[in-house]
Amino acid sequence: MEKTVQDIIIRPIITENSMDALADKKYTFEVLKSANKIEIKKAVEQLFKGVKVAKVNTMNVRGQKRRMGRNEGYTSAWKKAIVTLAPDSKTIEFFDGMI
Repeated sequence: MEKTVQDIIIRPIITENSMDALADKKYTFEVLKSANKIEIKKAVEQLFKGVKVAKVNTMNVRGQKRRMGRNEGYTSAWKKAIVTLAPDSKTIEFFDGMI
């Protein structure tokens, strides 16, 4: 099965830490669990035109234990990618209004 760009990049992660990293041209996304760094780099460059990716860091985020009354379980595990853009690259417009 072929992975499309929209399959690989699931959503942006918007937290205080990720917003502070925007100054260093680092953008955080939730990505497909099976996606590798090369696929993530190509997906970001295709999805946001004029953007050059310098580096991709990925990490697997474990599901957290949650309780509802006496029932307990785990939230889904997911994969996070921190994408660093090249210094001469333009920024991603989606994040520009959030700084």
